[in-house]
Amino acid sequence: MSDEKTEKATPKKRKQSRKEGQVPRTQELGGWATLLLVGMVLPSLLGRELTALAEMMRECFSLRGHVEVSDAMLLLGRGARHVVVTLVALGSAVMLVGVSAALAQGGFFLATKSVKPSLKKLNLLQGFKRAFGPQALWEGAKMLIKSAVVGFVVYGAVTALMPMIGGLVPIAAVLETVRDEVLSLVRSVALAGLVMGFFDYAMVRRRMGKQTRMSKHEVKQEHKQSEGDPQLKGAIRSRQLAAARNRMMADVPSADVVLVNPTHVAVALRYDAERGAPKVVARGAGAVALKIREQAAEHGVPLVRDIPLARALHRATVVGQEIPPELYAAVAQVLAFVISRRSAGVRGGEHRSPRRESDLPAVPSAGRRRRTPAKPAAGAPVSSSPNSAPNPSGVLAASR
Repeated sequence: MSDEKTEKATPKKRKQSRKEGQVPRTQELGGWATLLLVGMVLPSLLGRELTALAEMMRECFSLRGHVEVSDAMLLLGRGARHVVVTLVALGSAVMLVGVSAALAQGGFFLATKSVKPSLKKLNLLQGFKRAFGPQALWEGAKMLIKSAVVGFVVYGAVTALMPMIGGLVPIAAVLETVRDEVLSLVRSVALAGLVMGFFDYAMVRRRMGKQTRMSKHEVKQEHKQSEGDPQLKGAIRSRQLAAARNRMMADVPSADVVLVNPTHVAVALRYDAERGAPKVVARGAGAVALKIREQAAEHGVPLVRDIPLARALHRATVVGQEIPPELYAAVAQVLAFVISRRSAGVRGGEHRSPRRESDLPAVPSAGRRRRTPAKPAAGAPVSSSPNSAPNPSGVLAASR
């Protein structure tokens, strides 16, 4: 079998790769997003700080005569608080952008396996491939592209400022223009860097996808480990069916009658008046039906040939289930016939059905059976509705 890795990584493989630290992630997005944030909020922060500094200078010059130490400490504390608040706000914003960029690229995870010491990390061949392989070439090309883009943006900004150098423009206007151009330069560089960062992320994701690919043999082996070997599951299923069939065959001698069709289908019924309706103890078709007939003949269980009733019971019941209420009357006639022959001392044998009716009520297939109506409580009146199912014990007694 070919070991060529042509299949996409399965969820289990991706989860294992995350534990080993193989997550498509680039530092470019976080860095450039942070620079863009600084370029956006820096004008307002600088304006706020310059206003606060001018106010503090005016307060300092307003102090005349003998200056108390408390006044100086008050001004110093106010300025320190102002600086701390500004730095904390700016730092929190930068940290939020950096963490958000990292989470957007793969979420939060702990690469537990990557921190464990391993001799593979000291492999000189792998280190040589990292230093001079395709990834190193891409990193070098990326640095050249970034330098070219940043140089182009800076050249455009400097060119815009050249007419103001050496002219008769007031120094205040020059400083204001320089400030605007510098901030615009920072934002332009950050936007260009973000575009390159997204492209770099796409390349890293593509490279990581190639590294985590699996061969068809690995996919099959993983499927076997997670779902189980199909051959082993089939063998277990066959043994379970064989065991269930053996238990079913062991219950055939306890049946009162076996309805046959006459060779394709067999359904064994057992009736106990104290436990309610007749119950199916064995059923089958083909070879299983033949085995049921052999067991019945060996243990003296009578066989009754009734094609429509045998088919209806085989279609509408499962082993261990009571017969449908719609078939109470038909089964009661067969049981009355069998019990009467047993009372006369005749056991076993194959007989024609005592029923004369060929039509039976429609019965739902097994698995879609209607819920059997609950038995009425002692002393409760029995409904005489024509749609109500007959009581099997009453039908059997009437048939006798």
